[in-house]
Amino acid sequence: MSVYTNKTGAPSILKPFSGADRDRAKIAAANQVRFATPKEKGLVECIRIAVEDGDFHLVQEFTYFIRESDLDDDELLKVLTDARKIVHHLTPDFINVVEALMSLNWKKRSLGIIEAYKDFCVDVMVAHNRYLPNGICKLIIHWIPGDLDSAEWVNGNPSERAHTDLKPIHDALNRILTAVPMAFDVVIDAITAKFPYFKKPSHVTAGYLFNVLWLIEYKPVFEELILQLVLQKLLVLDVNAPRDEIDVETNDHDSIEDNVRSQQPSVNHPIGRTLDICLLMLYKFIDGKCRIEPNSCQQSRESANRVFKILLYLFDEVLLPSHNTHHVQFVIFQVTGIRSDYWDGFLQMLWNKVKNPNASAIIRHTAVGYLSSFIARAKFLPLSTITFYLKELSKWAHSYIDDSDEYGQNCSLKANMVFFSVCQGIFYLIAFRASDLTRCTKDLLFLQSLQLSRLAMCHFNPLRYCLAPVATAFAGVTRTHQLAYCHTVLERNARRKLATVYGHDKAMSEETLETFFPFDPYLLKLSNMYIEPNYLVYHDTETGDYAQTVTLPFHRKRGDSEMVEDDEFIVADKRQKY
Repeated sequence: MSVYTNKTGAPSILKPFSGADRDRAKIAAANQVRFATPKEKGLVECIRIAVEDGDFHLVQEFTYFIRESDLDDDELLKVLTDARKIVHHLTPDFINVVEALMSLNWKKRSLGIIEAYKDFCVDVMVAHNRYLPNGICKLIIHWIPGDLDSAEWVNGNPSERAHTDLKPIHDALNRILTAVPMAFDVVIDAITAKFPYFKKPSHVTAGYLFNVLWLIEYKPVFEELILQLVLQKLLVLDVNAPRDEIDVETNDHDSIEDNVRSQQPSVNHPIGRTLDICLLMLYKFIDGKCRIEPNSCQQSRESANRVFKILLYLFDEVLLPSHNTHHVQFVIFQVTGIRSDYWDGFLQMLWNKVKNPNASAIIRHTAVGYLSSFIARAKFLPLSTITFYLKELSKWAHSYIDDSDEYGQNCSLKANMVFFSVCQGIFYLIAFRASDLTRCTKDLLFLQSLQLSRLAMCHFNPLRYCLAPVATAFAGVTRTHQLAYCHTVLERNARRKLATVYGHDKAMSEETLETFFPFDPYLLKLSNMYIEPNYLVYHDTETGDYAQTVTLPFHRKRGDSEMVEDDEFIVADKRQKY
C-alpha cells in the first residue's frame, strides 16, 4: 500500500505492510494469546510466587491464559492436576483463577480429563466453602439440555450418550453433599434458580426434571423440598395450559378422525405437552417409590410411606390452596390408587378439613370439591367407603339445618358457603354414583336414611345455588327411585330467576356456587396411562326425559343443562375461577 490512497491522493494513516510483515504479526499475536510466560512457569509456580511474594501478576496472566487459550488434552490435564496439588492454597484471594478453572471446557474430553475436573471441583469446594455457590451452579447448569438437543431427550428420557455425560456431574454432587453438609441449601437454591422458564421447549424442562429426580435417588433427604419445588413449577405450566384450550384441540382431532387422535404422542398445546411429559415422569417416579411388592423389606415400606406422607403434606400446602388448576392435582389421585392406606388417609384429611370450623370457608369449600370428586371418580374405592362419606356429609348437613333458625337465619350464599358446598357434594355423588348406590333394596334403604328430601327442600334451598347439571341429575335420580321430588323446587328457582330478569329488564348475575370438581376428565395423553386404569368415566343413565322438564335460566348455553355428553358432568364455563 502506498503512502497516498489511489482515489483521493490524501495521506494514509496506515503504514506500509508487506506480506512477510503480516505473517510475522500473526505469529506474534498467536504467541501473545498463548501467554507463554505463565505457561512455562505453570500454575503451581504462579500461585507460589503470589503466596510468598504477594505478586499476583503471573496468576492474573495465567488466568487469561486458561480462559483464552484452546488447550489440548495434555495441557488441560496438566493444569487440572497441578490445581489439585495446590488446592489448599487456592483461598478466596484466587477466586478469579478458580472460577476460570471451573469454567474450563471439559465435558467432551477424555475420561481422564473428566475425572481430573471432577476431582478438582470436589476438592476445592470441600477445602473452601466460598466456592460452593459458583461451583455447584457450574455443575447444575449442565442439567439443562440445549434447545436443539431434542433428539437426545425423548419424553424426558435421555439417550445413552446424554446419560453418560450427566453421570460425572451427579457423582461430583454426591461427593460434595456427603463431605459438606452446608452444601444442601446451596444446591436447593441453585436448582430453584436454574429451573427452566415455563415456555422453554418440552425437552428442556423435562430433561431438567429428569436430573432433579435423579438427585433424589442418591440423596433422599431432598425429597420434600424437591417435590415441593417440582409441584410449584408444574402448577405454573398447568395454569398456562388451560383445559379449555386443550379440550378444543382434542375435539378438533376427534372431529377429524379417531384413529389419528389415538396415535397422537401428546397434545399439540406446547405448554400442555411439556406438562404432559413432566407429569408422566413424576407419576413414574412416584409409582417406583410408593408401590410396594408383597415381599418388600421393612425399609422399602418405610420409604414408601415417607414419600406418601410428603405428598399428602404438599397437597395440603401447595395444591389445595391453588385455584384454577387442571391436571397437577392428579398426582394425589395417582398415588392414592396404589394402596388402600393411601386413599383412606387422603379422604380422612379432606373430611377433617371440611369439619374444621377454624379453617377458612374457601378452603373447606375446596376440600368438599376434592372429596366429592375423588369419591366419584376413583374406581378403586369400595362401596362401603362411598356410603360412609355420604352418611357423614349428610349427618353434618342435617346438623347444620338443626342448628339454624328457620326464620331469622341469613340464607345467603356467602354466609353458608360450606353448607351449600356439602349439599352440592352429596347431590353430585348420588347423581354420579347412582348405578352403584341403587343396585338393591338395601342400597335404596340407605339412601332413604339420608333424608334427601329434607336437605333439598329446607329453608336454605341448596338446589338454588348448585350448578344446574348437578341439580338436574340429582333430581332425575331421586325421582326415578322415589327418594325425593325436587322438580317443583327447580321450577320455582328457575321462575324466580326469570322473574328477576324480566322485572329489571336486564340480565342479572346468577347466584351460583362457584365450584370445580378437580378430578374432571384428564385430557393429557401420555401421562393418562397412569390415570385411566383407576378412573371412572361418567355415563348418564338416570335422568332420561326428566332433564327436559326443568326450565333453566335463560342464559344457559347449549349443552350446558344436562349430563348427557360423554363425561362432561360440569361444563368448562361453570368450573371454579377465582
